[in-house]
Amino acid sequence: MDDFYFYTEGLTVGYHGVPLIKNIRIHLKKGEILTLIGPNGAGKTTILRSIIRQLTPLGGIVWLDGKQTAQLSGKELSRKLSVVLTERIQPELMTCEDVVATGRYPYTGKFGVLTEKDRDIVQESMELVHIAELKDQDFTKISDGQKQRVMLARALCQQPDLLVLDEPTSFLDIRYKLEFLSILQTMARTRKLSVLMSLHELDLAGRISDKIACVRGDRIDRFGTPEEIFTGGYLPNLYQMTVGSYDELTGNLELPRAEGDPEILVIAGNGTGTGVFRKFQRQGVPFAAGILWENDPDYSSAHALAAEVVSVKAFHRITPSEIERMKHLAEQCRYVICTLKPEEMTDLAADLKTIAAYAESLGKLTPPERISGFSY
Repeated sequence: MDDFYFYTEGLTVGYHGVPLIKNIRIHLKKGEILTLIGPNGAGKTTILRSIIRQLTPLGGIVWLDGKQTAQLSGKELSRKLSVVLTERIQPELMTCEDVVATGRYPYTGKFGVLTEKDRDIVQESMELVHIAELKDQDFTKISDGQKQRVMLARALCQQPDLLVLDEPTSFLDIRYKLEFLSILQTMARTRKLSVLMSLHELDLAGRISDKIACVRGDRIDRFGTPEEIFTGGYLPNLYQMTVGSYDELTGNLELPRAEGDPEILVIAGNGTGTGVFRKFQRQGVPFAAGILWENDPDYSSAHALAAEVVSVKAFHRITPSEIERMKHLAEQCRYVICTLKPEEMTDLAADLKTIAAYAESLGKLTPPERISGFSY
């Protein structure tokens, strides 16, 4: 394990002497991001709190920079590791800058007096997470999302080698989620900061992580790269999904499809159909879709939501059997709508014009806005 900056050996965690998760073996190199995922209550927070010594492990060893964390003093540990947890601190009469500055305490004397260098680091940390304009504001008066970024600046202010975060994006809107994780990624790349965190957003975990550890039952069920984890239908099984679907390739979550024989046939492609599919799902209207290539942006949502999808493999030509199936569906359905423009139905997709023309000959090709209850 000499190649790893952080790793655990046989770590067992729990409460009151009762093991919750046993024999945890995870590892992390300098500049890597490791994310814990798993259902609510699986024990991700318990693992993180045991690693940072907020909880006493029931067994095993946590190694950091070649040393056992149990043998490091509090000051030594805080110079190597900083933490952002979900719990909210409530400091009284402190500005945001004051809160960030507390991250320098492991480096100050016992009176906590900041040097000019310390103040420069405080300012730099606030600028890194885009909160410099909040420096003079009362910490208790800002939003939860702003507080989360202040706490990240405080953690960065410690200049750690390992940053531990528990669900750091939970209180952030979509803009700040991306900004927050982009900052972590940049710090990992440019400063070789190692990051250990838990996330609920699987799509973000798959994009930012170098390694993922899956917490299930009393163990780490899988440990590997996102490409190794997000495959083979594993994640729906990990979360014991019984309703709807999750596409591991795209990160799409979809609600259950409307049941019944298809009432509408949608000729779609190039991402033009996904919004229509979801509209029909919300209205409880069963539909069929095609002809879609399996690498088309519409394919994932159609596969999850349509009563039937007529598809072909990526880059393959449409065959007569797919055309005949679409014509048969056009005959069965009450309406046929086409979300593609004529200029989009060329080359490999030229046969879609034939299907649209056939639907028109049946008197079923209908603009979406003319379908009762449907606005497109």
